Amino acid sequence: MSFISTIPESESAGEVKEMYDSEKTTRGYVPNFAKVFCHRPKVMGAWRNLIRSIIENMDTQRYELVTLAAAGKLHSSYCMLAHVSVLKDKFYSTEQLNEIVKNPGSPLLTPIEKAIMRFAENIVIDATSITQKDIDVLRNLGLKDEEIFEIVTVTTARCFFSKTLDALGAEPDKIYLDLDETLRNNLTVGRAGPV
Repeated sequence: MSFISTIPESESAGEVKEMYDSEKTTRGYVPNFAKVFCHRPKVMGAWRNLIRSIIENMDTQRYELVTLAAAGKLHSSYCMLAHVSVLKDKFYSTEQLNEIVKNPGSPLLTPIEKAIMRFAENIVIDATSITQKDIDVLRNLGLKDEEIFEIVTVTTARCFFSKTLDALGAEPDKIYLDLDETLRNNLTVGRAGPV
C-alpha cells in the first residue's frame, strides 16, 4: 500500500485517529493518501487548510480541471483518478472525460478551460518558463489576477501533494476500480498499484 509503514485504523489514537475519523466521515473510508500522513497528521491538517484557503472563492469545475492537468503532467495516477472521479460525478460523462483526457484541445472545453489547463501543465513542466505573455493570454480571456493566482497556487500545491504520495508509494484507493476501465487506463501511468 506504501513504501513506509502506516498505522492501521484499528490501532490509531490521538491526532492520527482524528485524521482517520475525519476522512472516514467525509469519504466513508480511510484513503491511502491519509495513511501515509499518519506519521505527521499536522502536515495533513496544514495541507487541508492551505487548499481550502486557495479554493474558497474558486469555481469547483475550474479547480478540478486545473488539478487534473497538473496531476497529468506530474504523472500522478492517484490524483488524476481522484479528481476525474469528481469531474465525472459533477460535470462530465465518462465518454466526455475520456475525450478530454485524450484530447486537451477538445471542443468539450471552453477556450478558458483549455488555456488554464495548458497554463497549469506549463507550470509543472517548468515554472521558470512562465512569462508575462502567458499571464496576458489569461487576462485577455477575461481572467482577473486573483483567478490567475488561484490557478498558480492550486497547481503548485498539487506538486507538493502528488509528489509526496508518489515518493511514499501511496497506491490509488480501490474505490477507483468503479471508474470505467478505459478511463482508468487513460489515467494510470507508471506504478499505480492495484487500480
